[in-house]
Amino acid sequence: MNTSLISVAPVSYYWQREDLLRFYADIAESAAQVVYLGEVVCGRRHQMRLDDWLALAHTLRDAGKTVVLSTQTLIDSESDRRAMHKLVEKALAAQFQVEANDLGAVRVLQGQSFIAGPHLNAYHGGTLSWLVALGASRFVVPLEMSGSELQRLLAEIPAGLQCELQVWGRLALAFSARCFTARHFRLQKDHCEFRCIEHPDGLPLQTREQGEFLTLNGIQTQSAHCLDLLAQARDVYALGVHVLRVNPMSQGTLAAIAALSTERHPDVPLPVGVGRCNGYWFDRPGMDWVETA
Repeated sequence: MNTSLISVAPVSYYWQREDLLRFYADIAESAAQVVYLGEVVCGRRHQMRLDDWLALAHTLRDAGKTVVLSTQTLIDSESDRRAMHKLVEKALAAQFQVEANDLGAVRVLQGQSFIAGPHLNAYHGGTLSWLVALGASRFVVPLEMSGSELQRLLAEIPAGLQCELQVWGRLALAFSARCFTARHFRLQKDHCEFRCIEHPDGLPLQTREQGEFLTLNGIQTQSAHCLDLLAQARDVYALGVHVLRVNPMSQGTLAAIAALSTERHPDVPLPVGVGRCNGYWFDRPGMDWVETA
């Protein structure tokens, strides 16, 4: 029986406030045990302010969930830096853990227990030992790591450090100071008209041959396909992974959580036009889909 915890990563898209609240009301009733909250992509997104996230965090904690507040991944302005400090201060005061998604947040959290996010790029045991010395209690595996590489890394993991692996949802491949969604609409980043909110699952980017390629989500570039390691969940747990992470999309998130909790893996619905991938896990190009029994 798989006994890993199930977590829900922060929503990376710019959803309407009512859609976010409806989504988290459903998450409160789901089998997920750990919920990450906060804006991790763009400091211009203000459907939810910090106090709104904290109020939601208290609601989810009252519903029995372990709540973690996540910091923004790319901090490139003074306002972003101040927002990160304020989030850490208020989260710790309310006794919530924080997921550090850049080294600036790690520095602020030094000496406190924190989660080392997936974009800190912890690829070897030396990095994990350094993060533990700073206070990390769990790390999220880099998205490109294969199953065989993870097995090697877990042989080097410091005692007491938990491991979390994304098993479902689009892959957040890169962040840039440039906003590609704004550029798509020929707008300046600071005058983007908040166009991300028109694309609840990001903006598809196709090749010249009209093939699925990537997804634009503001300053974030995601995979076009949805990672699907639901069928490998038992194997992942056997490696020593403590937490299985689901990255939310507008469709299929609750079904993926249910599939992990019941170990039954029916076809989980995805947004129209979105395929599945699992290539990285099998040492293949990440966008590949490897059919398994």
